Amino acid sequence: MAAERQNVSSDLVWQITRTQNAFLVKRNSGGGSQFSRDPLNVQNKHSFKYAGYANTKAVGVQPTENGGVVVVTKKPSNPQQPAKNVVSVSYGPNASTRKIYKGVADRTAKYNYRADIREGAVSRVSAIRRSQKTKKDTPPQKPRGAQARKAADQESA
Repeated sequence: MAAERQNVSSDLVWQITRTQNAFLVKRNSGGGSQFSRDPLNVQNKHSFKYAGYANTKAVGVQPTENGGVVVVTKKPSNPQQPAKNVVSVSYGPNASTRKIYKGVADRTAKYNYRADIREGAVSRVSAIRRSQKTKKDTPPQKPRGAQARKAADQESA
């Protein structure tokens, strides 16, 4: 066998599953928005462009419990073996954010993923890393103005 072929095209998979699938989330608010919980969908939008289960090449970014990031990519080489299609790369909590950006961008560029998905994956990493940072306590407000300072001095004395 010289070349393996897919039995079903990505377009057909999308046309069959777009109205109902396990990842589809429909909301009545906001004009009937439709979102996706697909782990290989970096934008969480329900559209063929971002659907990881329907496309042959897809990228997903997920947070880990310990504060790291897992980048999941889908290979187009074995479409009939979904368990062997997914490759995941883990970055620990101590990995620098720029190193993770570079890893995601290099991994997607090396295997000719679309540039818009690459940008979305890097921005998703950025959002995840920002959410994993601990929040700083807000310092107490200093009194502003002469009268406020005078009142604060009288209170403390």
